[in-house]
Amino acid sequence: MGTYTIAEAASRSGFRPSTLRYYEDLGLVAPVERTGAGYRVYDDTSLGRLAFIARAKQLGCTLDEISSLVRAWDGQRCEPVQTQLRALVEAKRDEARARIDDLVALVGQLHEAAVTLADHTPDGPCDDSCGCVAPAPDAADGPRVPARTPVGLTRKPRPTSEIAATVDDGRIACTLDTGVLPGRWADWRVALAPVVARTTVDGGLRLTFAPGVALGALAELIAAERACCAFLRFALTVDERGAALEVTAPPEAAPVVDELFGGRR
Repeated sequence: MGTYTIAEAASRSGFRPSTLRYYEDLGLVAPVERTGAGYRVYDDTSLGRLAFIARAKQLGCTLDEISSLVRAWDGQRCEPVQTQLRALVEAKRDEARARIDDLVALVGQLHEAAVTLADHTPDGPCDDSCGCVAPAPDAADGPRVPARTPVGLTRKPRPTSEIAATVDDGRIACTLDTGVLPGRWADWRVALAPVVARTTVDGGLRLTFAPGVALGALAELIAAERACCAFLRFALTVDERGAALEVTAPPEAAPVVDELFGGRR
């Protein structure tokens, strides 16, 4: 079994020497011995323990949680460690999902506020309709759809009469200005570039993203899409399969979902 100085242990583990000293104070890891001059000496067991600590930190575990985990680790049996770590990971996964839901809701509120603030500027002090002090009177009714001529989301143009009919009977409608539509298509192409897999789900598609994808811009784009295309339903998920976006719609909107989110070029 090899032995290592604190500098060597830090280099091999990815932690700084100061962090190893701090972890020693917390009882998370300790040198196996000290030299006659007082220098710390670590061994392969120490490095294995540090690798486990690094993994727990990567999964979002707190130092208190890691302290409990390393006590199980010292038992030299995987099952208790795995059971405890799995419970922590599942709880943190659920917390992350809740935070994503909160962020998506916040993005929707911010998008609505931006629209409201652009609608009315009084000639004088702020009033109840300017959006600076309080929400617009209809904000409680959900995101407002701008009064624009509906347009189709597919690349193939549709007759205005056909689109209007879908608005009248409550089915598929998009209220984006025709001049804005190409930019929206471009935004989705950029947002979906990290997609590594597409699978069919009931009523739509599940798009799985590459590890490490940033979800903030995607959430903002989802909120903007919902403001103009209420027939689309979005669900951002983070689970053991990774980060994913599920897009669903009524059966008559299936071609829209396929063309916009199905990877067609």
